Amino acid sequence: MPLLLLKRGATGDVVRTTPLLRRFSGPVTWITASKNVPMLQGIRENLRCVSWEQRHAVADGNYDLVINLEDTLDVAQFAAGLKFTRLFGAHLDSQGGLTYTPDSRRWFDLSLISSFGKEEADRLKLLNRHTYQELIFEGLGHRFSGEKYFMPEARTTGLSGDVAISAEAGPVWPMKNWAYYKELKLELEKRGLTVNVLPLRPSLLEHLGDVAAHRCLVGGDSLPMHLALGSGVRCVSLFTCTSPWEIHGYSLQKKIVSPLLDQFFYKRHFDVRATTAISLDEVLTAVLDQLRAPASVLA
Repeated sequence: MPLLLLKRGATGDVVRTTPLLRRFSGPVTWITASKNVPMLQGIRENLRCVSWEQRHAVADGNYDLVINLEDTLDVAQFAAGLKFTRLFGAHLDSQGGLTYTPDSRRWFDLSLISSFGKEEADRLKLLNRHTYQELIFEGLGHRFSGEKYFMPEARTTGLSGDVAISAEAGPVWPMKNWAYYKELKLELEKRGLTVNVLPLRPSLLEHLGDVAAHRCLVGGDSLPMHLALGSGVRCVSLFTCTSPWEIHGYSLQKKIVSPLLDQFFYKRHFDVRATTAISLDEVLTAVLDQLRAPASVLA
């Protein structure tokens, strides 16, 4: 069954969508942001990856299924011009606005385009205890059974060690920037461990190489977390303002949830209380436990 998948970004969201490819053996065309193309090229047979800028090159195909996981108007407008038998996800309503198909409501009811409005969507998101994969798989008529991420071949950078720290969360989610990464690095190094703060890299494949060359990753709900989960690297993940329940941990992840999560849930401003609510001792203990755990190799 020819399938077209629209998932442009962010990169972490693209990575966590790749398990869907294990449920569709036929040809798949994936339209994504240009920066994400290297993360998808060659990861599976019968997969054609196209950047958003080149989307019109695949617009004249006939598709049995179009999956649109974006909640933006421009992507829905593009999808409206495609030839397909079935559409799952976001699309244009009769007034040209954004809505979504009934079978995708378990995910999109929690989204920015929720028919309930953002405040209620955030409340439902806080109550949700199903992973992203469970919600998407179920809507498409499948059962998520722990299908793993598809990952490209990492690019070796020469950076390696025991613990990688992902300390920067970016400007969109400033409350993901936990306050005690420097202190954590010092405490781990006192124990003779090699600890590296992940640097900025010119390519995602180098970034993947950095993560894959460590025994444990510490950071927030971010792209490096997904790279670790896809590479068989144990991780300690801090959740200060986003949902820990949407993440499937693949028996690799220790989640540390802020005691103030409900106060700052999906808020995008900065409050120092959110960045200091998780203690240094709790994270340090979790990292040492992960380093003592058996190494895991994903097939």
